[in-house]
Amino acid sequence: MSEELKTIKELADELGISKKYLQNKISYEKKKQNLSIGNWKKISGKNTIVLSDKEQTLIKSWLNSLEDKQEDKADSLEDKQEDKADSLEDKQEDKADSLEDKQEDKEKSYLKERISVLEKFLDKEQTSNSELKKIIQQTQNLLDQQQRLALQDKKY
Repeated sequence: MSEELKTIKELADELGISKKYLQNKISYEKKKQNLSIGNWKKISGKNTIVLSDKEQTLIKSWLNSLEDKQEDKADSLEDKQEDKADSLEDKQEDKADSLEDKQEDKEKSYLKERISVLEKFLDKEQTSNSELKKIIQQTQNLLDQQQRLALQDKKY
């Protein structure tokens, strides 16, 4: 069974990436792993690097690994964004709660002040009522005294 050799351009087209990106990836991995990838072959009068099936599989695995890392990064970024959104939402809720607490405190303070004013007013009214009762009692005593005197005058 003969191997299907592909050029870097053909493999890049198959994978849907640019030839330059694939060349850079191969160059990076060759240096990193100290590998020899590709063989020179004359195609249409030009010396071109061709890749064996094994080399193509190895390159695809690198790209899949890279895609997995990118997906992990994207998932991680998404998680971070969700965490930030949750944190922001919590902060907004805390701020809203704080504002509500401040509003409640203002309302309580206002009501306490209002109660204090009403209690003072009630005290004044009670004092006035007490004084009025005394005046009524004195007036009643004077009327009773006047009636007694009037009865005495009739007797004489």
